[in-house]
Amino acid sequence: MFIHKQLGFSVIYLIFRHRNISTHKTYTKFIQTLQHKENGDIDQLKRTAIILAGGSSTRFGQDKGFLPLANKPIIQYILNTTKKLVDEQIIVVNSRTQAENYKQNLHAETKILIDAENIQTPLIGAFTGFEAAEGEYSLLLPCDVPFVSKDALSLLLDLCPNRTAVIPRWPSGYIEPLQAVYATRSASEASRKTLSEGKLRMQAMIDSLHGVRYVSTLVLEQLDPNLTTFFNINTPLDLKRAEAMLAKKKK
Repeated sequence: MFIHKQLGFSVIYLIFRHRNISTHKTYTKFIQTLQHKENGDIDQLKRTAIILAGGSSTRFGQDKGFLPLANKPIIQYILNTTKKLVDEQIIVVNSRTQAENYKQNLHAETKILIDAENIQTPLIGAFTGFEAAEGEYSLLLPCDVPFVSKDALSLLLDLCPNRTAVIPRWPSGYIEPLQAVYATRSASEASRKTLSEGKLRMQAMIDSLHGVRYVSTLVLEQLDPNLTTFFNINTPLDLKRAEAMLAKKKK
């Protein structure tokens, strides 16, 4: 059951008007996407999930992806959520040791790749994933967001045709490039060019893309009311908070 059966088109329209979300054009495109999905009109393009797990975690002293949350590795929550949304799952790590650890502990169908360069930046991991991805569109995620929203990700994927990227954006203008969808080949070429120029930030790569769609977090909030999809675990305190959030969900 998709969103317009839960909220109704008129309710969504009121949300757009009340929140001043990109006027009538954005509303129309949003509803058309929902209608096409309901009618099965969207082409079943092959999709890939790229999960970046190569960042260092000095605060935990261990691989963040394997931090236990309710007796399950954090990264497993992300794999479980994206499994039905994509055709291929890739995890990008930064060393052979880390790669072997993932291969031994995760499902054999998950592809494990090692960063193309030994540089600590998400852009290297993203580039590595884009280069290997078979999907026409790639969902890029970090390994430390256990509550990533299936509905929010589904919407981003549904909005991606004919766009080079679909990226969440907060009212402040801050964007979420590591919880976004990219046209794989365009992103791969843009990443390669950006890195060849000595630039290491995701923003630099995104600036070189043409046809990027930004989706307000005010829209995503209708699918994930507390926007816990963006909650990431960086400290032991964050892990405690995640445990409390998970316990509350189970009640």
